[in-house]
Amino acid sequence: MSQDICVVVPTIREYECMRSYFENAREHGFDLSRLHVVLVTEDFCETDEMERMLEEEDVSGEVFDGSRREEWYAEHGVEEYEHVVPAASHAETSFGLLYMWANDEFEYGFFIDDDTLPHPEEDFFGTHMQNLAFEGEIESVSSDENWVNVLYQNADEHGLYPRGYPYSAMDETVETGTTEIEGGQVVASQGLWTNVPDLDAVRILMDGDLEGQAQTRTTADDFGEDFVAERGNYLTVCSMNLAFRREVIPAFYQLPMDDNEWEVGRFDDIWSGVFLKRACDVLGKRIYNGAPLCEHNKAPRSTFDDLNNEVPGLELNEHLWRVIDSVEPEVPRAAQPAEPTEDDAGEDADSYADVFEAMARELADGDWEEYNNGAFFNYVGEHMLDWLECLEALDRPVAVAGNRRL
Repeated sequence: MSQDICVVVPTIREYECMRSYFENAREHGFDLSRLHVVLVTEDFCETDEMERMLEEEDVSGEVFDGSRREEWYAEHGVEEYEHVVPAASHAETSFGLLYMWANDEFEYGFFIDDDTLPHPEEDFFGTHMQNLAFEGEIESVSSDENWVNVLYQNADEHGLYPRGYPYSAMDETVETGTTEIEGGQVVASQGLWTNVPDLDAVRILMDGDLEGQAQTRTTADDFGEDFVAERGNYLTVCSMNLAFRREVIPAFYQLPMDDNEWEVGRFDDIWSGVFLKRACDVLGKRIYNGAPLCEHNKAPRSTFDDLNNEVPGLELNEHLWRVIDSVEPEVPRAAQPAEPTEDDAGEDADSYADVFEAMARELADGDWEEYNNGAFFNYVGEHMLDWLECLEALDRPVAVAGNRRL
């Protein structure tokens, strides 16, 4: 089978974790020749060692530090859009999305964080691919606050809310039911995590931990059946353990964090998840949540450092989803419930782009002075529009010497 899966891994130190993912694939009979791994790193990192690791594992892949990314932008004629991917930020995962978009052989993408490991008993890649192909009945979750806590299944015991969950949506009343999913409706598969929960700094401090990890830990017993969030309900989407279809890329930009004058950080995947969920609701698609679990081994660091990065955006996070929920995009075609064909894929991507553009313009053109750092919403909206322009530019043919085409 040809390489149809692009695995994007932001890393500056723990790239060796990927050996465990490759071993997991071999143990479960998943065809590693389907994978092309993109390690997104920095100039000061061990790029030669990263390349050697891929060679030793006999897995296709490339390593992109800052210098190599600049070369890639130039090769593809999109130098003017370099700013959409922030420097020295976890949101550099957006570079992996651009890389996927420039190579249309990739039908699926994976995000894997370098502080995670697969559970040996679970078929990591195979389970995500099964989730993306899922059809049938599944648990659906909603709440009276229009937010679903992805840790809801044992929340009465551990009391945890994940990073990015609005404080104003806490103490929600959860309702569960079932819904029927047709083939092709699942466009993203979010695997959850054991060991160190993905919490924000305020919640970690409340849990009595000063090293950024939280004292309360999760185990496989904290998770039950896989589920989807009901229409009109939002959820946190964490990019540490995630698979998705190519079609969502126009609406899945990992937001420009850290490298901005307001010093807003830590909400790149959270806000991109809000945009993606709204697009899914508009287009009749679904985000699947649950398996495969990964083990999150977050390294100790100052909880107060994370807090400093999060505080500038905390108020904005309380309001972003309401702004996005109010947007009523006009799309040129209804979502198709059937399994998408090769010809449908481009049309689906166009629909995601239409929805994303409507959300982008709402943010870019709005007056957000009432919020602390409200101008950051305008900044985000402008970058979202540039993101769409960059994707369009990558669609245009460019005469490139040595351009990699799979």
